[in-house]
Amino acid sequence: MAKSSTPISSDNTSPRLLEALASLNQIGTAINQIGSSEDQSSSLQLIVESAIRVAPGFSASIYIYNPVTDGLEVDSRVVAYTDGKEIHRNVNPSKDIPRANGFGMRSIQRRRQTFSYEEPDLEIHPYQIELGVKAVASFPLIVADEVLGVLYIYVYEDRKLSQFEELMLLNFVNQAAMAIYHARHMAGAKQNLEQKENELSRLRRAGMLISSRLRLEETLESILELALELTDAQYGIFRLLDANNEYLVTRAVSSVQLERPLVEKLPVDGKSVMASVARAREPLLIRDLREKQWADLYYPLDSILEMRSELCVPLINASGRLEGVLNLESPEVNGFNEDDSHMLQSLATYAVTAIQEVRLLDALQEAAQLLIAQPSHIVLNRLCAMANELLNTSSSAIWLVNEKGEMELTSANGAQIGDKLPEENNDSNALVMPLESGEKPSALGMFGVFHATNGGVRGDRSEWDKKVLACLANYAVLAVQNESRQQALRSSQEQHLIAETFAAVGDISANLLHNMNNKVGVIPVRVQGIQDKYEKLLEENAYLAKSLGEIERSATAAMQLVQENLSHLRPIRLEQIQVAPRAMDAVHVVQAPPEIEIKVNGLDELPMVSASGQSLSFVFRNLIENAIDAMQGEGAINIQGSQNDGWVEIAVSDTGRGIPQELHEQIFELAYSSRTHPGKMGFGLWWVKTLMTRLGGTVTIESDGTNGTTFRLRLPVAGKES
Repeated sequence: MAKSSTPISSDNTSPRLLEALASLNQIGTAINQIGSSEDQSSSLQLIVESAIRVAPGFSASIYIYNPVTDGLEVDSRVVAYTDGKEIHRNVNPSKDIPRANGFGMRSIQRRRQTFSYEEPDLEIHPYQIELGVKAVASFPLIVADEVLGVLYIYVYEDRKLSQFEELMLLNFVNQAAMAIYHARHMAGAKQNLEQKENELSRLRRAGMLISSRLRLEETLESILELALELTDAQYGIFRLLDANNEYLVTRAVSSVQLERPLVEKLPVDGKSVMASVARAREPLLIRDLREKQWADLYYPLDSILEMRSELCVPLINASGRLEGVLNLESPEVNGFNEDDSHMLQSLATYAVTAIQEVRLLDALQEAAQLLIAQPSHIVLNRLCAMANELLNTSSSAIWLVNEKGEMELTSANGAQIGDKLPEENNDSNALVMPLESGEKPSALGMFGVFHATNGGVRGDRSEWDKKVLACLANYAVLAVQNESRQQALRSSQEQHLIAETFAAVGDISANLLHNMNNKVGVIPVRVQGIQDKYEKLLEENAYLAKSLGEIERSATAAMQLVQENLSHLRPIRLEQIQVAPRAMDAVHVVQAPPEIEIKVNGLDELPMVSASGQSLSFVFRNLIENAIDAMQGEGAINIQGSQNDGWVEIAVSDTGRGIPQELHEQIFELAYSSRTHPGKMGFGLWWVKTLMTRLGGTVTIESDGTNGTTFRLRLPVAGKES
């Protein structure tokens, strides 16, 4: 900096100093207002005008420096000069163009002020000489080591700048630098804000895509196109994990000019950027694929075009499950930055949401179809499998409350499920939902999913997991209720059909019994007449007397047998009865051989049931006779009673040869019975099932075909609905 030999006089400089301070204050106010307009031109104009006021006989101009072109921008120039009366701003721009090797560029290169009287190798601009300029000073505008422009001072006297003038000009230089810096950063902030708003708008559009697309592929393709648009990438691909978590399978590809994309599946444990990201579950930004650490790992998306940078992010859902990867590529080095990585991670989140929603909708659609067409055990098994697929769990299970009020494992999928419930296991890796129907105060059962204990699985679960499991639990309740209602409907239809059948057969039986009474009933009367008329002859002929007696007894027994069996065809009158006396009546009537032991337990404690005494005795007698026949005259029969939830259950078990599984339904058919017993019509177990149905109960069979048979009778407790 040049030093003036003339000391500054306070008397002479005070007015100029006050004017300079006022200008600096005015300039500071103008700079503070840049935030509202992001335009520094008014502040710079004020600076050059203030500069020429402080030093009369000056003119000044400011140019903004462009680091890209390494030159001064002519269009950015602000200028001020005075004719002694007023300040002017108009200068011929076509002539006043800064030179590449002039004072301004030298100041920028040196990063300090430059004076013409100190630079003998530089000449003043011809245009300025034409205007009468005798000396030139240039000051670089620098903030935080960043060159922003240059301030030119043109002196119309053949002299140097005084120390006071230099100091004041340096203040204006700093103010001008701050004005440009402030405006530039405000413009950059505004541009960044607009860019972020644009990105947010596009992200909102990505969110709308999820709700507006029905197919997953369409959604992924739209998100991929948006990713290319936001990051200026040229190529992109979605790869999702297959069901076995072994391969990354292509689901969407988008590009500017993709020719022969390599879209075959990639092994997760293989050698590729996408496989590496899938394993690490962390985003990866590669600025130059030619670098040694990436060259061997890179797997080209296109076999023809060369890619130089790559950006890949994992798709991880709320449960921590890896769904796949989203990958972008560019032929440019440094084609992606950290902002692109953050943006792509946001889009990956939208993609995961789309994947989860599509998977859930598909599962619910399948579950609804199963409810319509399949029995409950198939629906429950599939719901367990769906839970594992949707929640990324290793195993799942459904427990239902059995007739004894105990939780019983009904369905399971995945790893072995223990007998104990999750609460009993205190398993932190379990998520359990009750199966609540709303019809009963207590739950129908439980639906639980479980993580593998290895791999550091967290114990807490996301709200998404809880809602998904709750939804599947509701479908499980529907399956159980549907099965129960279907059984009730079938039972009601069966009872209605039997009632109609027996109503018709009852009329036939009444007519049949009447005619048999008329025909067979004559036989005993005729026999008695013969015995009275030919008494002496019968005393002499023992065979004839015995035959007549047998005829009479047979006719009478036939009438009783027909009357007894046909009585079961008549409408049943339900009444409240005890089970134990009916079972004991049947035991006494059957008169089992000595080699058969019959045990009766728990019947006296049973409550009264709604049934017909005669029909129930017939059921017990038929089952006991079948058991005696199955054991071939030797063995044990056990009749055991129990009560559960409005029902009475009686189990009639034998130690016979058992009944094969494939015959469990056939034995109740009308045409199945192949044997008869005294006092029976030969209809076998058909009578048992028919009468139990008419009584509002059920009969089921349990047998492995080799180790005996158990028939279970269920009757409603008197006053309870079945």
